[in-house]
Amino acid sequence: MRFDAGTTDVPSAGTAVQISNTTDKVKSITVKARAGNSGIAYFGVSDVSSTNGFELEAGDSKTENFGDGSVAFSAFYVDAATNGDDVDWTVILL
Repeated sequence: MRFDAGTTDVPSAGTAVQISNTTDKVKSITVKARAGNSGIAYFGVSDVSSTNGFELEAGDSKTENFGDGSVAFSAFYVDAATNGDDVDWTVILL
């Protein structure tokens, strides 16, 4: 297993940003909207948008566990309702 962490910036609200392009399998992922964000951030897969996905208000976090690592890291995206909001993430990869 391998640990990775980073921040994904959403420069333009309404435009989904891929968190990573690696196809390594994810055991677990945690995403957290930055406390200084102005609006809601959204976490999901390629169809996430600034109105669709798991909503994260500033400071909120969400953890997803995939056990055997059935999902590629490249499947995850974020978007935001406000330009320039950021989402921090940590991931355990297999």
